[in-house]
Amino acid sequence: MEHSQNLLSIEGLTKVFHIRHGLSSTRFMAVDQVTLALRTDRPEILAVAGESGSGKSTLARMILGLIAPSSGQLLFKNRDVSKLSTRERRAWFMKEVQPIFQDPFAAFSPLKKIETYLYETAFNFGTANRSNADEHVDRALNAVGLSLKEIKGRYPSELSGGQMQRTAIARALITNPALLVADEPVSMLDASLRMSIVNAFRKLKDEHGVSVVYITHDLATAYYAADRIAIMLRGWVVELGTVEQVLGSPLHPYTQILKSSVPEPDPRMKWRDKIALARPEAEEYLRVGCKFAGRCPQVMDICTRVEPKNVLVDQQMVKCHLYDHELLSSVGQREIASIPLQPAR
Repeated sequence: MEHSQNLLSIEGLTKVFHIRHGLSSTRFMAVDQVTLALRTDRPEILAVAGESGSGKSTLARMILGLIAPSSGQLLFKNRDVSKLSTRERRAWFMKEVQPIFQDPFAAFSPLKKIETYLYETAFNFGTANRSNADEHVDRALNAVGLSLKEIKGRYPSELSGGQMQRTAIARALITNPALLVADEPVSMLDASLRMSIVNAFRKLKDEHGVSVVYITHDLATAYYAADRIAIMLRGWVVELGTVEQVLGSPLHPYTQILKSSVPEPDPRMKWRDKIALARPEAEEYLRVGCKFAGRCPQVMDICTRVEPKNVLVDQQMVKCHLYDHELLSSVGQREIASIPLQPAR
């Protein structure tokens, strides 16, 4: 697909950090060769899901232009984000791409009335003037189920967590953005409030044509909110497709474990204790071959030596040797004799 058709184009995006250990340092690839795209003519919600430490937030920060990639390309409306001038970043990019952060209360001072921030955003980005500011702010609040009358004169402590997160989304909408980057926007909310935020994102996509990159560890809300989902593991995207494909019939062993680990019925737990998902991050990030080989139930010898390719299976991308039939046919039969080519789903 040509870049001109995309709202967001990410190709081979990589972010390397160097972690010092005394006089030596370790090269740490927090995001490793990620490729994703969002269409201009088809607003959608793309969920990016995985464990803590999978690279989700680093990817989000690169999309927002907060940190520069080490290599690869990140285009927004066919323009390289890393090459924008300070003026272009403020006058254009920051209006078009708005962040939604995990803690809504951290974005608002407890000593200032809430509407102050909304008016300041409208004036600073030139989307409203003194004569129409009330109408503009009220319209943004209406889009998330609130109103200016409802919040005017109130301080953050007087609103619930759900109301504050919807207010944060309304503040982002004041600039008329094309893309929202929401980093764990419901993780600090009670389960009863999460769906109100998820529904707000769906309404923005359907009624206002706003696309959303939805960063989350919560597969339940990702399934409900998103059109497509990318599963991240230690900097890689290991599976990508529609939510019905990836969460309905997961191909990668890691995705299968994540799905089986969704807490049920207790929503307060992130993962079931009986599934061992946690491992030392550095060990997996630096692993030769497949980064999941150390805890994959279907590991083969080839997984410890060769990095898997991205394989397309019925429009569903999966980074796993189990689906690289050309490779499997070239390795010894003894190695694969006991390994099913199609993992149990």
